[in-house]
Amino acid sequence: MTLPTLRAHRLAERPQARHWLIDELWADEAVGIVGGEPKSFKSFLALAMAVSVAGGVPCLGRFAPARTGRVLLYAAEDALHVVRQRLAGIATLAGRDLADLDIHVITAPSVRLDVEPDRDALTETVVKLEPTLLVLDPFVRLHRIDENISGEVAPLLAYLRELQRRFHVAVVLVHHARKGGAKMRAGQALRGSSEFHAWGDSNLYLRRHGEQLMLSVEHRAAAAITAVSLRLAADGDAVALEAIAPGAPGATSAAPPAEPTVEQRIEAQLAAATAPLTSAALRKLCKVRNANLKGALTDLVAAGRIRKDGAAYVISR
Repeated sequence: MTLPTLRAHRLAERPQARHWLIDELWADEAVGIVGGEPKSFKSFLALAMAVSVAGGVPCLGRFAPARTGRVLLYAAEDALHVVRQRLAGIATLAGRDLADLDIHVITAPSVRLDVEPDRDALTETVVKLEPTLLVLDPFVRLHRIDENISGEVAPLLAYLRELQRRFHVAVVLVHHARKGGAKMRAGQALRGSSEFHAWGDSNLYLRRHGEQLMLSVEHRAAAAITAVSLRLAADGDAVALEAIAPGAPGATSAAPPAEPTVEQRIEAQLAAATAPLTSAALRKLCKVRNANLKGALTDLVAAGRIRKDGAAYVISR
């Protein structure tokens, strides 16, 4: 089998317009992370996306679905009656009846992406149902690997990428941020390997600042939007997240400034150094995990902002 090719003159002259699954929130057929610390309503956000795509209603009351379709959901941490109650509440507040939404919930007690029969079963379920959106919540319940080891994480994420490409399905993976990561750059705060941040086409991050809940959005191929203030809306037993309009009571114009990124810390240390610094020295000075340091060094070298000098690194002048 050969690889597909095109004559050079037939290549597109300009990039194709970015298509959305949910306007400004999630790219069409994108894979990515819904991340945040514990109790930051990650599951509520993922369920809101499911109701939006299945029901054709704005996610969080603000972001309109550009395409609708079937949703396949696996909620590993919640009892099935809790999943139903949450979905029904979100649908009710959006003016929809849960019975009218094409949302299929996987009821298996366990699904592990590191076990071949489970991967095969998930693939066959995707083939049978042809979902537009696949939601897996949370990643920590989908394996027994070490999330800190890139070599163990990468094959699982590669499998989900393969599902996306073969079956044109968007994949939302709910994942925890490390405790105490609220002041770090959102993508760097994700628990485990830096593979998670690099993997996503669209990534959503939830953070608490006191009583304020903030949503930040990033995309691989589109501009990020300004951070969005969220609140929990309730009507009787129905509960859902909703966006707070800018300028409305409770809205925050932007999230508090974050601590310097790993990349910024590396550049600062190299700029102040009188001699090249090894990765071991940079790890100690920047106080970062080795996996995060390696990813940042690779990115900085590729961008031409630093360069290697033997076994050490120096700032590019």
